[in-house]
Amino acid sequence: MVQTPVSKTVLVTGGAGFVGSHLVDALVQENDVRILDDLSTGKRSNVNEEATLIEGDIRDSETLDRATENVDLIFHEAGVVSVQQSVEEPMRANEVNLDATLALLERARDLDARVVLASSCAIYGQPTEVPISEDESFSPSSPYGLQKSALDHYALLYEELYGLETVALRYFNIYGPRQSSGDYSGVISIFKRQATNGDPITVDGDGEQTRDFVHVDDIVRANLLAATTEHVGEAYNIGTGDSVTIRELAETIRDVSASSSDIVHTDPRPGDIDESEADISKATEKLGYEPTIPLDEGLSSLL
Repeated sequence: MVQTPVSKTVLVTGGAGFVGSHLVDALVQENDVRILDDLSTGKRSNVNEEATLIEGDIRDSETLDRATENVDLIFHEAGVVSVQQSVEEPMRANEVNLDATLALLERARDLDARVVLASSCAIYGQPTEVPISEDESFSPSSPYGLQKSALDHYALLYEELYGLETVALRYFNIYGPRQSSGDYSGVISIFKRQATNGDPITVDGDGEQTRDFVHVDDIVRANLLAATTEHVGEAYNIGTGDSVTIRELAETIRDVSASSSDIVHTDPRPGDIDESEADISKATEKLGYEPTIPLDEGLSSLL
């Protein structure tokens, strides 16, 4: 059983969004939980009624000060998560993903509050070996990946320099309820919509790209473990340790939804990564993290 923080004042940035709202749901029974979200991508309907919503921009210093007042623990989920949007608006994405994170770390340092940060497998780019371990070199292929790699480094540096308790979780491809469509993390939502509508299921390129899809409930478990672990100042891959091709994923979703949709192949995406699968041995050893929801089970539940 995962140990959950108890009797803490907790801030979840991006707590009205996909991952953040599930995390809030897991925390509200035993803690005083605040949410900081500008609702640009998060939804008010995702907000747990037992949490306090502070609607505002994380880049605003007064809003950040109000949200972090007397907090013990911060889960940092807010950010521009669209790779394409980071390509189109790199400066704005940098302000949200990196500048605001640095300001948050400074506030946490003043408060001596532990920070669990959402990093990403996008920091690795095209890996040299699969499964991908935390020792893999960084070679991000987008502003988003670059910003997450800097966020990741800052988190670990703040522990080393200032003794601030930080943990960076490098998420692989998350799926589950409340997810919007977009990029590879949202491809399941896209395929689900296409299959249930009877539209063609569109696969980029030949569909042989592999991805490690991890259910949002397992992501929440990893965050709770990171909030209570003694092994701070480190980064951990959070996935399942298994992968599936995008073509296989499309076929599975079509079968589970009993859809008659055709699977069609479109042009490959420029700079697309061929293979991605997490080596989760470090997270298992140090955090006690074990994924609990196989992909077929998660898809059946979702569909």
